[in-house]
Amino acid sequence: MQKRSRKESQDFAVNAFRIAAAATGMEPPKKPLKPAKPPTAKKNPHAVALGRKGGKIGGKARAESLTAEERRAIAVKAARARWGMNDGD
Repeated sequence: MQKRSRKESQDFAVNAFRIAAAATGMEPPKKPLKPAKPPTAKKNPHAVALGRKGGKIGGKARAESLTAEERRAIAVKAARARWGMNDGD
């Protein structure tokens, strides 16, 4: 039975480097080349704090404004969604 060939990288730059290395007789590096990660955008700490503050206030204010029936309906809907017990709603 034939052995499967190893899966080659889909990155064109890596494949081009391998072909050029094989054509010139140069030994390819031992570790595979990894593509560079895009830089991650940092969040503005002031905006994060402001959003968190509003989120904390909003949830409490909403809970206080709901009636017992509304809270129960929301809880039942959440439980059905969580456990997959949809009655065709």
